[in-house]
Amino acid sequence: MTAIKKQHKEELKSKYINRELSWLKFNDRVLLEAQNAENPLYERVKFLSIAGSNLDEFFMVRVAGLFSQIKQEVDSLSSDGLNPEEQMNEVVSETKKLLKKQNKIYKELLSQLKKTNIILVKPESLSKFEKKKIFKIFYEEIYPLLTPSAIDPAHPFPFIINQGRALAMKLKKKNKKRILNSIIVIPKALPRFFEVSGTKNSKKYVIIDDLISFFASEIFPDHEVEFKMIFRVIRDSDVEIQEEAEDLVRSFELALKKRRTGDIVRLEILKNSNKELVKFITNKLNINADYIYYIEGLVGIQDIDQICKVKNQKLKFKSFNPRDVERLKENNYDFFETIKKKDLIVHHPFETFDAVIELLNQAANDKKVIAIKQTLYRTTLDSPIVKALIVAAENGKAVTALIEIKARFDEEANIQLARSLEKSGVQIVYGFAKYKTHAKSSLILRREQGKIQTYVHLGTGNYHPVNAKIYTDLSLFSSDKKLASDVEKFFNYVTGYAKPRNLNKISISPINLRKTLNEQIDKEILNSKKGKKAEIWAKMNSLVDPDIIDKFYEASNVGVKINLFVRGVCCLRPGLKNNSENIVVKSIIGRFLEHSRIYCFANGKSLPNRDAKVFISSADLMPRNLNRRVELLVPIENKTVHEQVLDQIMLANYLDNKQSWILDESGNYKKIQYSKSDSFSAHDYFMKNPSLSGIGKAKLKMKPKKLNLKKV
Repeated sequence: MTAIKKQHKEELKSKYINRELSWLKFNDRVLLEAQNAENPLYERVKFLSIAGSNLDEFFMVRVAGLFSQIKQEVDSLSSDGLNPEEQMNEVVSETKKLLKKQNKIYKELLSQLKKTNIILVKPESLSKFEKKKIFKIFYEEIYPLLTPSAIDPAHPFPFIINQGRALAMKLKKKNKKRILNSIIVIPKALPRFFEVSGTKNSKKYVIIDDLISFFASEIFPDHEVEFKMIFRVIRDSDVEIQEEAEDLVRSFELALKKRRTGDIVRLEILKNSNKELVKFITNKLNINADYIYYIEGLVGIQDIDQICKVKNQKLKFKSFNPRDVERLKENNYDFFETIKKKDLIVHHPFETFDAVIELLNQAANDKKVIAIKQTLYRTTLDSPIVKALIVAAENGKAVTALIEIKARFDEEANIQLARSLEKSGVQIVYGFAKYKTHAKSSLILRREQGKIQTYVHLGTGNYHPVNAKIYTDLSLFSSDKKLASDVEKFFNYVTGYAKPRNLNKISISPINLRKTLNEQIDKEILNSKKGKKAEIWAKMNSLVDPDIIDKFYEASNVGVKINLFVRGVCCLRPGLKNNSENIVVKSIIGRFLEHSRIYCFANGKSLPNRDAKVFISSADLMPRNLNRRVELLVPIENKTVHEQVLDQIMLANYLDNKQSWILDESGNYKKIQYSKSDSFSAHDYFMKNPSLSGIGKAKLKMKPKKLNLKKV
């Protein structure tokens, strides 16, 4: 490596945090919530399960991408100056540290569960009566589904599907020296845990892996088991699609079949497994020894929450039911009348997602509604939104559904969804082959007094009723004519490639969303240079885009105060001398998954203020969102909605110290320390306080607690 190239790599590393390593830091924060004594026990177990699921997806997509680049000898550098092999080495090292922590937390949680009479046991430790019970379970429920495979020239090594587990055994023929290697693939259709004994207040479980292993002699009665080990594989699951594919749906169906047979990028085995069997498995699967990850206790930790069966409300978060929207109540749930009076933002999951569903239900059955256009990125086949669109089509309305079949891991469901809607008379559009359509929008056209009135819903999250109970997102309802005109142009763009011109308010990526953000940052830079107040508050899931990061550095260098609330990946290094001294990065990890994207610019005064420029968006600050996806950036102009987003939501995020982590310049996160008397949780606040724009006339009784700015 030349001295110039080495210097360039060092400069990049000093400016940016590696994306993959930042993601692992995010999952570390999730994992540590499983250790947080302030969380109820079942919720801690759930965080452990979530961390396991997250890691699976990370390997199936991101690590698989590195694996593929290494295989193809790609030598391009990441934004922080690492080539694929260097990134993979770092990822492997950090993942093994993460799993070591996971193993420790798993043991701690099992001990805690035992105190609440939820016990995970080995079959060997059971009483005679209990062994009889599990023997019956084995023969009636498990044995018929098993297909033991001997491994020899006549019997090839069986295929292990992505996230599949199997039991490997070295067997010896009784009274003979003949050795047999065998594999039993554990069917996914079987439960992971079987109840051995239990009452209302107590449960004892065995893991199916242990149960099959324990009864191996029943499967191979003529053999003795010398060694056995459980293993699990994670495969490359990133779908590759030819951009010019003539039939996008057909292309995806083929790619999804390919996903199931992708390269193995992680092999999980139990610690202290027999070395001979490990070697046998790794040779057969052609796995690099570096890609073996040792687990203690449970291979496939994401299933652990399945044992939390004892009904005890003290072990869970206090139940919370989303609030109704008072303004809708006051107008007898007449959405059109409510929206026509004034813009409204509904804050999920604190306020019910039913507001979105009921708008579409009302539109589907309203005789004045003549057309509905709807984007669908992630939803379910039985979604009430899908049902509403079907009813609307059956009622003779012109219904168009833009379905993004490229929504990762939901592609198969979205293909089925499209076919179901099409049968009902809904016009289906798949958007661009080149870009994902990630924008969230509904457009409803209604004939009122001889004229067409348009209503829009614009969201930061997916039209997914299950996610809406967990994800914090915003739903903007409006009948603003200029905004509606822009949304009409957006739909024409994604359905007919009609590139929008002369947009009134919204910005669309990949057309002008990046440009709008840059212009707003430039205004803050100019204000700072003129000696005016200059601040930026921005909330997103991920901050990766190097050009935007550089723009933030530029703003910081001239004195713009920047507070970034980045839940997950952040490649910006805050606190760097002469680069990012005015930037603070905070990550909130708690009961709900922070998901809304909000961008606020002070506009010459301290934040928060009524003249600040405030936007909500479907877009994170990543190259894919700004360059390769269709996204929307929507200005918030109504006074009450503006106050709600800035003075309520963003200020609560700013003030939160109970579930917040601060990023330092080295890429590490530190939990904010707080005392009980001075603690503040954004999630607790939103559960207790209604949103400003949804209160209506009830605001005198329900007025939310006003937040006061203070430095954290």
